[in-house]
Amino acid sequence: MDIHEYQAKEILNNHNIKTLRSILCRNPEDAYKAYQTLSSPVVAVKAQVHAGGRGKAGGVKIAKSADETKSIAGKMIGMTLVTAQTGKEGKIVRKVLIEEGAQIIKEYYLSLTIDRKTSSIAFVLSAEGGMEIEEVSKRTPEKILTVLINPSHGLKSFHALKMFLFFGIEKTLYGDFSDLISLLYDSFIKEDMSMLEINPLILTSTNTFIPLDAKIILDDNASMRHPYFNDFIDEDEEEPLEVKAKSVGLNYIKLDGNVGCMVNGAGLAMATMDTIKEFGATPANFLDVGGTADSKRVETAFNILLADKNVKGIFINIFGGIVKCDMVAEGVIAAAKNIGLKLPVVVRLEGTNAGTAAKLIEGSEMNFIVGKSLADGAKKISDIVNG
Repeated sequence: MDIHEYQAKEILNNHNIKTLRSILCRNPEDAYKAYQTLSSPVVAVKAQVHAGGRGKAGGVKIAKSADETKSIAGKMIGMTLVTAQTGKEGKIVRKVLIEEGAQIIKEYYLSLTIDRKTSSIAFVLSAEGGMEIEEVSKRTPEKILTVLINPSHGLKSFHALKMFLFFGIEKTLYGDFSDLISLLYDSFIKEDMSMLEINPLILTSTNTFIPLDAKIILDDNASMRHPYFNDFIDEDEEEPLEVKAKSVGLNYIKLDGNVGCMVNGAGLAMATMDTIKEFGATPANFLDVGGTADSKRVETAFNILLADKNVKGIFINIFGGIVKCDMVAEGVIAAAKNIGLKLPVVVRLEGTNAGTAAKLIEGSEMNFIVGKSLADGAKKISDIVNG
């Protein structure tokens, strides 16, 4: 679950991690007032979208007066910001963060993420912070340090010392730096984050370490422990079809392909997508309808798939364990008739009452093609969408 920069800094503040003073604004007039309220000779006007690389794309500007702040905010709010992470369609900027300035002595890069290969929490650091961290990683990987933390043992003092020495910071600042590392690790664990990226972490003229930017991804599987997660959802930043699917309890992620996939079970859904790719087509989505594929649920899933104009055909792949295949077949037929489905549909049903289900599909007089196996079904739908 992505959240905005201002939300990320709110979480950090709650864990006693200092950030620069800032005010969220939704129109130029508020930006004008924000400059006056902050009483800082220089402010940054920062677009609030779920994407990195804002600075390169014109989403971060410096202003030195209230009028300039208002002017920049007026141009930024409503613009479509295109970065390497948004894709060519970009993101519409609906709000900006006005943040006070600071005298920067040095910029660093610091992030925490989950290393699944080692089941560790990974600190990733570089003394070359700022907008070009991706280039640093490509061209000079020796300037990147990864420190792995065993979550069973937790963060130890030698971990912080290793990072401190790598940065080459003046030794009198070790205490403050060590405290910051401890607070960041603590917030990462307690808030169930998947990623915490600070780029840059700045050292100011007052020898203070401050996250100038913060990007946090929260693990929404832990939302039962954190009710406030729901307050951070910004539907304007989400894919509309994903929002619709979530509202009815479907697990859906939009992709760029042309084969609409309807599958029960996340593992089978992933295998289905891989198999479609193997036969030369590209999945348009991940869609797990769960264990209850009744007609109403299937009809909702059909409508979501059909709302994607890139979809040229649909592959339904259901394994009937708890759910019976003939009940699924009845639901698929009823849903297709209700919505007047015209796209070609390949259906593969395996498991309990699969034989009865196949007869129902074949006798439905709908535009259905039966797949005898996962590979057979994937090949058939791939051949269809590829002409």
